[in-house]
Amino acid sequence: MSVGPVHSVHPVIAISMGDPAGIGAEVIVKALALPEVRSLARFRIVGNAESIHRAANRAGIPPYWRVINHTQVGNPDATAPQSLPANSPDSHDVLVIDRHAAHDAPIGTVSAAAGHLSFHFVDDAIAMTLRAASDPWNADAIVTGPISKEAWKRAGHGRYPGHTELLAERCGVPSAAMLFHAPADPASNRRELNVVLVTIHVPLMRVAGMLTVDRIARVIEQGAAAVREFGHESPRVGVCGLNPHAGEHGLMGDEDERVIVPAIELARSRGINAEGPFPADTIYNAALRGRFDLIVAMYHDQGLIPVKVLAWDCAVNVTLGLPIIRTSPDHGTAFDIADQNVADAGSMSSAIVLAARLARRKNARTP
Repeated sequence: MSVGPVHSVHPVIAISMGDPAGIGAEVIVKALALPEVRSLARFRIVGNAESIHRAANRAGIPPYWRVINHTQVGNPDATAPQSLPANSPDSHDVLVIDRHAAHDAPIGTVSAAAGHLSFHFVDDAIAMTLRAASDPWNADAIVTGPISKEAWKRAGHGRYPGHTELLAERCGVPSAAMLFHAPADPASNRRELNVVLVTIHVPLMRVAGMLTVDRIARVIEQGAAAVREFGHESPRVGVCGLNPHAGEHGLMGDEDERVIVPAIELARSRGINAEGPFPADTIYNAALRGRFDLIVAMYHDQGLIPVKVLAWDCAVNVTLGLPIIRTSPDHGTAFDIADQNVADAGSMSSAIVLAARLARRKNARTP
């Protein structure tokens, strides 16, 4: 995947650990243990040092990080991150910013304690990306570990259905979109797949009422801009219909012709090569044959089921519409396998790699 020119200075990436009761610590430790991943950036893992050490011990991975207390971040009397001594001559710049103890968040279960911790991990990481570029604690991008939405609700943070909504509020934008990127896999002969969602974490019964011409057109534009960053100069965009058979000319609902068609026409008037609406049960095959560089899905599962079937081990979630770069793995907390050293870190590795490359591209454009 081409993402443009490479900047000579390593970007700084903040990684929120996610729910301490899940597999977040494990996939982060395993991903950054790969030299080809760790060499791409400087990393600030915002989480719990106990969880990180435990995951590493389970995996037989020697520590390659340094631990600091979260109170050092932004403290004018604390040592700047660039001045902190390395553990060993070959230690890369990886800091674990230890915010809280996790002893009251039992592994493998949903709890308010874990929800409280994971919320503050990601909130702290977002704050680092919003610091001025001259601030030594600034981060160029954020990668978020998996959280439990139920745990957030139990901890009193239920107003945010997920990361995306929190990111939008903290960044001061009215809305944000989710794009899922699965890189091409030469070994399996799989083409690159990019899918952007018009609606995100909402009940299915509310989707039709949330679809407007402006909203769909905006997401088409945001998705097209994102895949241009991935190297597609003139992306070909295929838009899903909402109803079976894309409405069958009104026989199965009128939203496709009443709302989606005008949105596509509006996007085309703005120079975007968009087509549709197409039945969602056929459009993904067309994309995998090379017809489209981006699929626009109307709701969460319409986009996520194909992505997770086709690229479970490497797909990456990218948040669009923010002033900052945010990626994440496409999987959840996997409580059922937590603390067993069996989690696959492929998606987390892909999320880190993409964040680093996008940050380098962005920094290369910055005077």
